[in-house]
Amino acid sequence: MSRLLKALPLTLALAALSIVATSCGSTNQSQVRVINAVPDAPNNLDVYFNGSKIVTDMAFDAVSPTPSTPAAYTNVASGSIPIEAFTTGNTSTNSGAIVPANIDANLIGATPYTVVLDGYSTEAIAEAFEDFNTPPTTGYVEFRVINASPSGPTNGADVYFVPSGTTDITNYAAQVPHLGNGQATTYQNLPFLATGYWMIVTVNGNKTPIATYAPTAAWPANGSITTLVLLDNAGGNNGMSPTPLVLNDLN
Repeated sequence: MSRLLKALPLTLALAALSIVATSCGSTNQSQVRVINAVPDAPNNLDVYFNGSKIVTDMAFDAVSPTPSTPAAYTNVASGSIPIEAFTTGNTSTNSGAIVPANIDANLIGATPYTVVLDGYSTEAIAEAFEDFNTPPTTGYVEFRVINASPSGPTNGADVYFVPSGTTDITNYAAQVPHLGNGQATTYQNLPFLATGYWMIVTVNGNKTPIATYAPTAAWPANGSITTLVLLDNAGGNNGMSPTPLVLNDLN
């Protein structure tokens, strides 16, 4: 994967349930971490891969396994794998389905994925995004953004990574324009700044922030990789949350 500095808008990596990728090993297992981004689910969720429950009682805005640095994953079978989610305590035999059984992901062996349960409870799907956690070039950091906000901007969101403390982005260009629900960016490779970065999200073509990640301490660490997930406000159909879910994938 190219790790050149991306100064111009980057091509979006569309979320796909069938992923074509190069296997990074010969094992028959894939690695997954799961995010519950279904904002209006009537209860917490149990998640099944290939008929086996790997997540129990997962709340909205939660990640399983519990995030760590480097990222933690659960081993699952590779291949065309059905993914199902039910309200906790329910199964396919007694309803409660949020993600139905006809959602499959083509998971490559020895490859890590972030699997996002996205959409509203009546039409939720599972989206699998391949993770690349190879350390960046010395002196750089990497960011990836996943839009899992079904009631976010209908014409997509613009994503800016700016020096910490920047509140006026009038003269900045979005590194990623027009990021729609169910899409992920490629990895953004940017020079490390000792003073850190903020992430600002706006409606496509607008400069007014609708979501911001502005940590008080300098962020991120040199050589780090971060995935930021844009979510709905809890309850659903009430807009994008002003605070993204932040996963420190490396460092």
